Amino acid sequence: MWVEECDSFAELCRGYLPYYLLIVLPIFIIISPANPVAASHEFPAFRMSQYDLHGVPHGCRSAPISLEARSLTGWSTSRHCIVARALDLTPETFQSIRQKAGALIVVLPENINKLTHEEKQHIMALEESMIYGPETPIPVYFTQWNPELQVILEDVEHGFITDEKAGSAAEALFNSISASGYQVVVSTGQAVAKTDVKVATLQGKLTGTGAEDKLPTIAVVAHYDSTGVATELSFGAESNASGLAMLLELARLFSVLYSIGRSRPRHNLVFIVTGAGKLNFQGSKKWLEDQLDGLEGSVIQDASYVICLDSVSSSDNLYVHVSKPPKETSAGGLFFKELKAASDGLGYGSNVEGVHKKINLAEESLAWEHERYSIRRLPAATLSSLKSHEDPLRNTILDTMQEGQIDRLHKHTSIVAEALARHMYNISYSQIFAEPLSVSKDSLKMWMDFLASQPRSAPLLADKHNPLVNTLKEALQKYLGDVKMTLHTPDKRDPEFVFYDVTKASLNVYSVKPAVFDLFLTIAIVLYLGAVYLVVHNFPHVYNLATRMSSRSKMS
Repeated sequence: MWVEECDSFAELCRGYLPYYLLIVLPIFIIISPANPVAASHEFPAFRMSQYDLHGVPHGCRSAPISLEARSLTGWSTSRHCIVARALDLTPETFQSIRQKAGALIVVLPENINKLTHEEKQHIMALEESMIYGPETPIPVYFTQWNPELQVILEDVEHGFITDEKAGSAAEALFNSISASGYQVVVSTGQAVAKTDVKVATLQGKLTGTGAEDKLPTIAVVAHYDSTGVATELSFGAESNASGLAMLLELARLFSVLYSIGRSRPRHNLVFIVTGAGKLNFQGSKKWLEDQLDGLEGSVIQDASYVICLDSVSSSDNLYVHVSKPPKETSAGGLFFKELKAASDGLGYGSNVEGVHKKINLAEESLAWEHERYSIRRLPAATLSSLKSHEDPLRNTILDTMQEGQIDRLHKHTSIVAEALARHMYNISYSQIFAEPLSVSKDSLKMWMDFLASQPRSAPLLADKHNPLVNTLKEALQKYLGDVKMTLHTPDKRDPEFVFYDVTKASLNVYSVKPAVFDLFLTIAIVLYLGAVYLVVHNFPHVYNLATRMSSRSKMS
């Protein structure tokens, strides 16, 4: 009886079974309880900064990724994308990765505001090696921590048994086949240089009492951009939202004094907000070239002093950085004297200290913004709460709002405003900015919250109609007269700087088997289908063999 059933099965195999397979198998795949979407994860990712400065490339040079994920200890070739915590990376391991691996995904700490001092120093040292080291040929992305990513990190770290850990070659091969892994995919095009780049510099003026052309001019300068290892994560609360907030508050305060004829001093006061400050202060450089080398008159041609504001709220100290120590009777010397007097008189306990550093033109970048003005023979200084221009806080993605920062900014703004007013009015030991006209902590906080809530890396602001730049222009127009915006474009033949696109992307992580598993699975499927093919097409022989074996079993 079973022989007759075999005949029916043989006819089925010869006739309709292949067509049933073509129809039924896809239906089973569709209604399968396994959900492919559950094996995929998507995260926002931010690419490492990429730019050229004076023809020297910086940052990573590639953007797309489609590689197998591995841990810091489990990777070996350029076919692997390393997924690692920022706190586990060191400058040395990064240099090895950039030379040999295929890509790098850096997972940032869950809460960067709760990092210890040592952890912050660790990450800032890593950033410095990534930004100012050799260019990085592989794609590097940063992503925020979340629970799903934590699971992937743990799987990547513990889900692979490397050849070194295996007891034998057979065990290593079995582990490679049976292990589960992840495929990292970032579907973007290669980064290309931006065109139509325009860096905006704003200027406004308060005119003193008397003949405008004959009055001494004091300029207050601050750049509005920030920087860090990732363009989209550069919020720059300290550098330089604090300096810009102080400038805007000074403009508000002095606009009141200049609005009343009897209180208007015999000084012109110019406020300058520059762009591309983190790119060797290109905004100031281009603006000075237009002002001093152009045919039109300059608002800063005979400036008695230029005060640059940079990172003014990180400590209780206030440092006056100069390229050449000023004479005691010069405008710079008198202003420094008033700074110390105002600090002592207001009782804030701030220490005002001068720091002298010569300009080093051999370096790729200048140390402070005042050096741009000193090179053009204008007496200038930079006020900062940082003692060294090499402080990593000036170039880090960890530069976010900190506790007590507004209080320190309010204190330093009060000192600078009081010292500047005393210098301009030539009076001492008299508080000019007292109630009702005093430094507003609410105003400073409003500007800090606004500026530090958005990334301000130069590539993100280099367009003609940038909302942030337009907001700053409107604020200056509210307080100052003759406000102008100057747009600077890099030279087309020999650009001083070049920006690139692809600053952020979607990071897709798929649960997959390793490539060697696919190889062995393919071989197994080929062997299986080959066996089925031989059985189907040689079924009479198989049938006869089965019949003979059945007859023998009955006889026995």
